[in-house]
Amino acid sequence: MLDRSNELTAWDRDHFFHPSTHMGQHARGETPTRIITDAEGVTITDSEGRSSLDAFAGLYCVNVGYGRQEIAEAIAEQAKNLAYYHAYVGHGTEASITLAKMIIDRAPAGMSRVYFGMSGSDANETNIKLIWYYNNVLGRPEKKKIISRHRGYHGSGVMTGSLTGLATFHNAFDLPRAPILHTEAPYYFRREDRSMSEEQFATHCAEKLEELILAEGPDTVAAFIGEPILGTGGIVPPPATYWEKIQAVLAKYDILLVVDEVVTGFGRLGTMFGSDHYGLRPDLITIAKGLTSAYAPLSGSIVGEKMWNVLVQGSDAMGPIGHGWTYSAHPICAAAGVANLKLIDEMGLVENAGTVGAYFRAELASALEGHANVGEVRGDGMMAAVEFVRDKDDRVFFDVSEKVGPRVAAALAARGVLGRGMPQGDILGFAPPLCLTREEADIVVARAVEAVNDILG
Repeated sequence: MLDRSNELTAWDRDHFFHPSTHMGQHARGETPTRIITDAEGVTITDSEGRSSLDAFAGLYCVNVGYGRQEIAEAIAEQAKNLAYYHAYVGHGTEASITLAKMIIDRAPAGMSRVYFGMSGSDANETNIKLIWYYNNVLGRPEKKKIISRHRGYHGSGVMTGSLTGLATFHNAFDLPRAPILHTEAPYYFRREDRSMSEEQFATHCAEKLEELILAEGPDTVAAFIGEPILGTGGIVPPPATYWEKIQAVLAKYDILLVVDEVVTGFGRLGTMFGSDHYGLRPDLITIAKGLTSAYAPLSGSIVGEKMWNVLVQGSDAMGPIGHGWTYSAHPICAAAGVANLKLIDEMGLVENAGTVGAYFRAELASALEGHANVGEVRGDGMMAAVEFVRDKDDRVFFDVSEKVGPRVAAALAARGVLGRGMPQGDILGFAPPLCLTREEADIVVARAVEAVNDILG
């Protein structure tokens, strides 16, 4: 196995282009290659036999945990019977049709149809096109701008990378592109005016959104997109009354709401959808990761009834919609989704995410909030983050060159637990599989304390 591992490591450095990786350092062997070979529950194991508790569920996505044979068997059975057929011009499969029904059964009130893709990025590309199509059908060709938030994450494509509000995804890519705009991040800890209460800050965010809409012209603004809780931007829950105030502004100017539930869909916040958790009334919902727990690549755009009726009107006037992906509603991926959603129900994972998630966050806060360099411990459901600061009292942040967040994440990984150093800040993020137990949560907290003390004393 060791010889094989060494060979794979060499091939990796010579041939494999990794996402989100320092390309030169990795090619030169200055950063480690880790080859994952198997996994079970919340634990992954690599080619050298090292095991780690994955407290980030891959990339927020392995909701049911690793090694679930029910999903593997569903994939195998589908591959044997029908590995592929397209979904164009009314074609479907039992798996894709069943999964669409299961999603709508679980979705917030008022949702109508599911358009399937392969990733959250392509689902948001679909959403952009549907928004533009919708306004063209309604005779509003000028109403095309889409407002996102700074620190939001909505994908890595040209347009979805533009929706994303993180510099890493813009730098050197000539992004963001028009007609994408960005407004205030609902990041209470980093508010400029520290005298503001949460509700006052929520009002401030809504006022900044309205100012932007008025400056651009309400007749030119088509949609607003947001994650229920900021994910990659720092695992930041919205301040109290934020979504209530934001939705009031959108309703005032007839602006569609796109709720990106790629991370929060299917249980992560202790509710089936984050929209239910925060009282959101979406026109479009983006889903991916938890839809199959990443056992197969699949995403979806859930279209609300109001939008669907306009899309039908457009098709009656213009013919078949000119949008499609080759692998949309791929039957193998859909079969994985059906088995995954059944497991989420059978294992009680939505409830577990709420109860064990609350326990995990409370224990993490109790263990770390007193540390001189911990500015905030925050989160919701089965999501948590620890933000590090140089000076807690004056809220002075570390210089980016010190790489405090990545160093703490590395120290944690060396102790057999995987968290994530989040971009644009010194933030250690957690989003474990929804099957996490209290005992496993205790391990994550204990190792996190050790890692923080190792790096920051």
